[in-house]
Amino acid sequence: MLTDRLLLSRPGEGDVDAILRIHSDRLACEHNPSDMITVRAEAADRCRAWRAHWERRGFGYWVVRRRDSSRVIGFCGLQVMRLHEAPALNLFYRFDPAVWGQGLAGEAVAAVVAAAPPEPPVIARIRPANIASARVALRAGLRRAEHLDTLGEDGPDWVFTSAAL
Repeated sequence: MLTDRLLLSRPGEGDVDAILRIHSDRLACEHNPSDMITVRAEAADRCRAWRAHWERRGFGYWVVRRRDSSRVIGFCGLQVMRLHEAPALNLFYRFDPAVWGQGLAGEAVAAVVAAAPPEPPVIARIRPANIASARVALRAGLRRAEHLDTLGEDGPDWVFTSAAL
């Protein structure tokens, strides 16, 4: 998938080191410390899981690069999950802190949300203190859904959604 500045591609075996680099960065995982990984084997497992979702569903988490570079700058995409016993598409985005503040996450998220299947709804689970992530979700057209808030692995999750659940 292409945007004005980005290339989003399916994860491949060659992306394991980038998964480790970004997911071992404390700042990148500040709001979701349970997502941190510290060894390459964990990154390889995560990559395999992402690829398996693509094989089963035909969509999943993308690897994000600038169109003019081979360096991975982040990840963004959708995976099937259940929220309060209802099916949902979990919107995930995590970028290298070196590219924060340039609108790249928002550009990737907008493309992913626009390409999402119509059902089930897209949801983003965001920590209350992660104001930047909430802004990205809102700009992509998701709406705050307080009635869906839940407790996640790292604390309270504020839920944003593309449609009523």
